[in-house]
Amino acid sequence: MKRLVGLSALAVIISGTSGCSWLMGEHGYFRDRGNDYLDARQTAPMEVPTDVQNSKRLDPLLPIPRNVADSQADKQRFEVPRPQPLQVAAETSDFTLQRSAGSSWILAQHPPAEAWPLAHQFFEDNGFRIVDDKATTGEFSTAWQPLGELSGALADHLRATAPGSDIEARVHVRIEPGVARNSSEIYLTSAQRPAGSSADVAFPTRPTGNGMDATLVDQMLASLTRGAEKGGSISMLAARDYDAPSRVSLSEDGSGNPVLTVGTDLDRAWTSVGRALDHGQWRVEDVNRSLGLYYINLAEKPGNPEDNKPGFFGRMFGHTPTKEELEARAERYQVRLSKVGDGVEVTVEKNINTVAPADVSRRVLNVIQDNLG
Repeated sequence: MKRLVGLSALAVIISGTSGCSWLMGEHGYFRDRGNDYLDARQTAPMEVPTDVQNSKRLDPLLPIPRNVADSQADKQRFEVPRPQPLQVAAETSDFTLQRSAGSSWILAQHPPAEAWPLAHQFFEDNGFRIVDDKATTGEFSTAWQPLGELSGALADHLRATAPGSDIEARVHVRIEPGVARNSSEIYLTSAQRPAGSSADVAFPTRPTGNGMDATLVDQMLASLTRGAEKGGSISMLAARDYDAPSRVSLSEDGSGNPVLTVGTDLDRAWTSVGRALDHGQWRVEDVNRSLGLYYINLAEKPGNPEDNKPGFFGRMFGHTPTKEELEARAERYQVRLSKVGDGVEVTVEKNINTVAPADVSRRVLNVIQDNLG
């Protein structure tokens, strides 16, 4: 043991006096060999003697690329060529055309509350008179109009697909929540009749994919895409009015548990309650559309979990909570939407078998109600 200590002390003294040049220097044992390739010299390729039969072809194991410096190049000035940049894929459009069973519609990467005013604006800009406007259900219809009353470019496109040159038409537009969250689907159907007729031709029950419908969908898609590329704005007032329930009331069920009743269909209630929670005070951790559930954590602020971490001074003078501490302080509840009669009931639960305390339910439902209007 003493001998080992002595050798260690001797090594420390030698390294301190010699600067470790014998160990790590240019000629040391552990020298840097990163530039040894610069001193390499080219040699003639290996050749197999001519009298050897059935020999295999000799290929270099590490072939030298063609775009590196040759042996005559200036070693100090040569720079390794930079790799070519990857081709950047085109960005996915906010609006895409969908087709199925001969009909077409528009898929928008925006919630219905944002897609509705955009579709509304397209028809107003092209000369349509909107007569039946139902923002709470995401639907609107236009009046009977001759094609000549519409904007020139659109009128020309519609005349090319119309069943006759002298007709009147009207359009019904419906916007529904998409399968993915914060997406929507825009459907339209049209009806035609001879000009001057008083016949009340009903809209088809579903998109038919006829020439006029397809033309309107194509023209609206082009208009919405151009607006998105130009950074077009969305009417916040129109978005606020969209799917805002006409009747919202906070009451209690037979057991005294708070219940929020929303006077709309389940699809509209789902999007409006989701938007209300997004504007609330807590974080929505997960959703389950098929069960009608929003999972919320009352102990965390809305938005990205990173936003709940302490700031610079908080980290300096305070304490950054660990994952275990975050779990320990979590207050998780679930907001359930249930179809009841002509409306939807919104309740708060601790889990599937236990309702939330009345004070917690009332606090959450009050926030949802305030943000629904």
